[in-house]
Amino acid sequence: MLRPERMCRVSVTGSKRVMDDTIESVHELDILHVTEYDGAWDGFEPGDPVEGADEASDKLVTVRSLESILDVDAEDAGPTQLVTDEALEEDLEDVRTQVNELDDRRGDIEDDLRDVRERIDTMEPFVTLGIDLDLLRGYDSLSVAVGTGDADEVDAALADSDVETFEVFDEEDVVAVFARCEDSDLQDALVGATFSELAVPDGDGDPSSYLEELRHEEQQLESKLSTVEDELDDLRLDYAGFLLAAEEKLSIEVQKAEAPLTFATTENAFVAEGWIPNEEYEAFESQVMADVGEAVAIEKLEVAEYDSDGHAHSHEEVDHGGGGGEVGSEVDTGVTAESEEENREPSEAVADGGMVSATAEPRSDGGVVTMGDEDPPVIQDNPGAVKPFESLVEVVNRPKYGEFDPTVVFFLTFPAFYGFMIGDLGYGILYFLAGYGLYTQVDSDVLKSLGGVAMWAGGFTALFGILYGEVFGLHTISNVVWPAIGFEEAPIHKGLQPAFGDYAIAWLTISLLAGMLHLAIGWTFDFVENLSHGFYDALTESGSWLLMLFGLWAWVFSGANGSAPGFLYTAEEGIFAGHPFALGFTGLPAINLFSVGGFPISAWLLVFAVGLVLLALADPIEVVEFLNVFVNVLSYTRLAAVLLAKAGMAFVVNLLFFGVYVVETGHGAEWHFGINHSPAHMLEQGTYHGYEVTEVMFGGLMHSGVAGVIGGLLVLVLGHVLVLVLGVTSAGLQGVRLEYVEFFGKFFEGGGKQYTPFGYDRQYTTDD
Repeated sequence: MLRPERMCRVSVTGSKRVMDDTIESVHELDILHVTEYDGAWDGFEPGDPVEGADEASDKLVTVRSLESILDVDAEDAGPTQLVTDEALEEDLEDVRTQVNELDDRRGDIEDDLRDVRERIDTMEPFVTLGIDLDLLRGYDSLSVAVGTGDADEVDAALADSDVETFEVFDEEDVVAVFARCEDSDLQDALVGATFSELAVPDGDGDPSSYLEELRHEEQQLESKLSTVEDELDDLRLDYAGFLLAAEEKLSIEVQKAEAPLTFATTENAFVAEGWIPNEEYEAFESQVMADVGEAVAIEKLEVAEYDSDGHAHSHEEVDHGGGGGEVGSEVDTGVTAESEEENREPSEAVADGGMVSATAEPRSDGGVVTMGDEDPPVIQDNPGAVKPFESLVEVVNRPKYGEFDPTVVFFLTFPAFYGFMIGDLGYGILYFLAGYGLYTQVDSDVLKSLGGVAMWAGGFTALFGILYGEVFGLHTISNVVWPAIGFEEAPIHKGLQPAFGDYAIAWLTISLLAGMLHLAIGWTFDFVENLSHGFYDALTESGSWLLMLFGLWAWVFSGANGSAPGFLYTAEEGIFAGHPFALGFTGLPAINLFSVGGFPISAWLLVFAVGLVLLALADPIEVVEFLNVFVNVLSYTRLAAVLLAKAGMAFVVNLLFFGVYVVETGHGAEWHFGINHSPAHMLEQGTYHGYEVTEVMFGGLMHSGVAGVIGGLLVLVLGHVLVLVLGVTSAGLQGVRLEYVEFFGKFFEGGGKQYTPFGYDRQYTTDD
């Protein structure tokens, strides 16, 4: 789980006469991540596409264009079907003709409709003005300007101009000006006014009649457009399944036809390389050999090992057996001339038209001569329950092949962090149901993963809610369920109430301990990865941080020289020595060795100092960040902070609706909601289960009449919805931040290559 699946590099070498059969076999297996040939071998060139690739590509473009026009999606697919070459030739052309004809008609109608609507927009101001169109143009001695603007400003501008005779007509914001002057003089006079001139449309008489005609024409065009769109929708229903199946068939054909572009080829032979899961090698070899026969050789070139740089290579003597032969065996390319040289690179063996060796020559560094990029792709090896969290990890980056995959730790910690901070059965059920809806109802892989994460987070929220004894902020479980099964109250509390205030301190300390453990795991991962460079590098680059982490915080928990508040550990106030968690812990021993200027030097500080020196030996620049071991741990106190904040918000919402009265118990004040009786009634009664009711904190809208109940229900529902949403944006984001920033930053770099095997996962077609 912490490492990706082990990958091996394989070479497939054979005669060109069986290249098509080899491509077909490898494609059907759908496990080979093909490495693209980089042109490094003498005598080899990248291959050419198989005949018919261009035609298939053109058809694929046509199919996708038709799908776009018809707005086809996966839901329109229907049952799988067999698409023949004849269907692609005949049916596809028929569909293309019908769709293009309707699409052209739709385009023409849309153009006409756009033109009509523009004319309607142009005519509407003249309808508002109410002046016949023929009266707004055609004068010899008058200039006319029509537009939108401020009539008062226009009138004032004309009065201040050289225009002596004019008349202004306005209706709403449409203004018409008639003036005895030249057109240019009128335009100059209107420059200073708020006025935007409009062109007078063609036509005579009342503009309302023209507008009515345009509206009628618009309705006719809309009806025609609707008819065409209905016809296109009928075509979509008739041919969507065929188009999706045709796209899939053509995609597969193009994929196969273009495969040789990644091969190293000569006139008579080809060499293909790629990565497959190591455990799949034997099945891959036997299936390809069974499909193709002796004219192809398959060899495992290397198995990728893990290290912090990506991978190291181990080279295996692989007994291929059967048609594969042993390492160094030769494959007949169909050429009569035979090579007398042995143990050569494929480039040497094929360049002279002889035999093709299935052996890649070892390099001086122990590697092998390969055709391209040596980084293996990454297949994350996580159980099904952990899979949804891979998407959250990939938000940062895909793990490199040689580094630890943090997904499983993310799975173990994030839901627990989230559930701890929200801790409510009601909210947990809603989170779970929302996640279940995403996981089961959406097609997006990312949203499905988020749904899976939400289900886990909701489950832990519900679990902690039961332990806290809360449902939607009410203490029903604590007061009813737990006593019913033999407990006085819930086993743990959030620490919001005065009677349980010690729990708030407990959660603060536990947050610190959780942070130390979380960070220690991250630096331990980094230590293990750095061991590939030697123990010294691991000790100085990663072990130094572990020493500083434990040294500093051991000193804090020892309380040496007042290094920490007493509540963290002391017997008098300590949460571990007494209530609520009686673990008997009274602090670590200070182990003061000597004093410097009256300041006692603890052995724990010396451990911290040793780590600091080791860090300086590894990278002096990182020394400036030495306080990360302190600051990063403190960052985890946000767990306790969000816990109290969310509890406080839910408490306030319930307080406003139900009201709250205060009961003084032997170990402090308890707050109780007025669910069965109003807080005022409980104050009159004076006692609650033998304890004195001392005051009413708030009477509650529920107990203040009909209007109060109606308004209170609105507050109750919207308030809890707000808490529910803020749970995602506070607890969710804070939990993710602790993972991404504090934890990932200790060891995780990312940058792994996605595993994309040569093959196709059929959804719409069958090859039977």
